[in-house]
Amino acid sequence: MPDRDRARFINSLSGFKSANLIATQNADGNSNVAIFSSVVHLGASPALVGFVMRPDNNDRHTLDNIINTSEYTINQVSADFYQQAHQTSAHYTKHQSEFEATGLSTHFIDPIKAPFVKESVLKYAVELKEIIPIPLNNTQFIIGEIKLVVCAHDAIQEDGYIDIEQLHTTSISGLDSYHTSQRLSRLSYAKPNKNNRKLSVNGEPL
Repeated sequence: MPDRDRARFINSLSGFKSANLIATQNADGNSNVAIFSSVVHLGASPALVGFVMRPDNNDRHTLDNIINTSEYTINQVSADFYQQAHQTSAHYTKHQSEFEATGLSTHFIDPIKAPFVKESVLKYAVELKEIIPIPLNNTQFIIGEIKLVVCAHDAIQEDGYIDIEQLHTTSISGLDSYHTSQRLSRLSYAKPNKNNRKLSVNGEPL
């Protein structure tokens, strides 16, 4: 199988993945943004997230900026701008901002130095905590702690659940296929010898 076809095939095996733009800024104030499908939740207390950095990702501009500033933002991609988000995966030069090249907008919130993506309706600032090398394929796992969250208030339910479907959040399958979701239902907390129950979006039994 040709290398590119193999990459598409293997990338499709893990199913739907979240689509996020990771935005950074270097010491000279130049902004960078790139799409990632590997962002994962690591824990709620402390609030940790991780993502995988490939060795060839945008000539490592994102990683270099994170190492130098210890700050970055993670911005969920919605259906309104998924094509612009995908375009950030192109290999732009170090001095060319993906924001300008793709028509996305920066948004700054004090005291965070890294830019947010203005178009994103669910985004958060992250502080670098640890970088774990993965020698098997020369990738690195980047771990950070969430410091600030920006989200449409009406999407946050009373029990803390965020209705990301309401925000038209997209997911990725393979390398280049984008999707929106259709919820089946929330389900009650699973316990042994007890059937789970369907819940409404706000967590009430149906």
